[in-house]
Formats: sequence, structure tokens, C-alpha cells
Amino acid sequence: MTLETVLLAVGPGDADRIDDLAEAVVEVAAPADATVVLAHVFTDDEYDEVIDRLEFDTELDEIDPDEVAARHSTIRDLKASLDEYDVDYETRGAVGEHGSTIVDLAGETDTDRVVVGGRKRSPTGKAVFGSTAQEVLLSSPCPVTFVRSSEE
Repeated sequence: MTLETVLLAVGPGDADRIDDLAEAVVEVAAPADATVVLAHVFTDDEYDEVIDRLEFDTELDEIDPDEVAARHSTIRDLKASLDEYDVDYETRGAVGEHGSTIVDLAGETDTDRVVVGGRKRSPTGKAVFGSTAQEVLLSSPCPVTFVRSSEE
């Protein structure tokens, strides 16, 4: 299977693992000369909060989720990392439940690999990923790479 598109999906909990996510996606995408789709997925409440925080003009009829994602610090930091390694990328923003929206984006972008972050679990929770990661792992149309922060 040829690797052409890698979806790196991030959300509000990923700001503390930018370096680990960037390293993982570069490791997968760079050798294959694949394009990375940097996707920030927001729930409705998160989206409203980010629009306020980033001072978007709420008088506009519709604010483009791609533009919101592009201005988000997590995506800007990831872009900087990918630029360092000369990895091609595009930015996508989406609003919805994290897991199902990531799976939908993987299908829409004809993704060959999804990269998602997660957090360390308690000993009893290790058998079960977080609900977002679990949904992506079980429902993704392609292989998934799960990245934990190196500090955990």
C-alpha cells in the first residue's frame, strides 16, 4: 500500500504533546513523501470558545472551521515542525464529536494513515483507550498510530 495522505488529528488535550505528535507524523509521512492533513476537531462548545478566544468576527454569517483551525496555536506549532522537515501539509478544521469526526475526515481526505494522541491511563484503565482514541482505532478506514506523550 502506498502512503499518500496522513491525517494528524488533534483536539484540546493535545497542546502538551505537540513535539511527540510532530515526531510521529514526520516519521510516517516524510519517507513516503506523503501529505499530512493537520486537522483540529472541535466540539460545538470548544468551537464557540475558540472563536471567542481568537477574536473572530461573529457578525459573519459563517466562520470557516478550516480558518479557525489554521489560527489555533496547536496547528501553528505543528506547521512549524512540519516546515522544519519539509513535509507538505494542508489544514482542516471540523466541528463534531471527536472520534466520529476524525473517522469522517479520514474518509473524506482518502487518508492512508491516521495519527492521534492520547494520555496514559491508570493500571485498570490501560486495557481501554480513551473514548476518542478507541472510536478512531475501531472505526477508522485505515491503520491508526496512537501517540502518547513521551513525558508519561
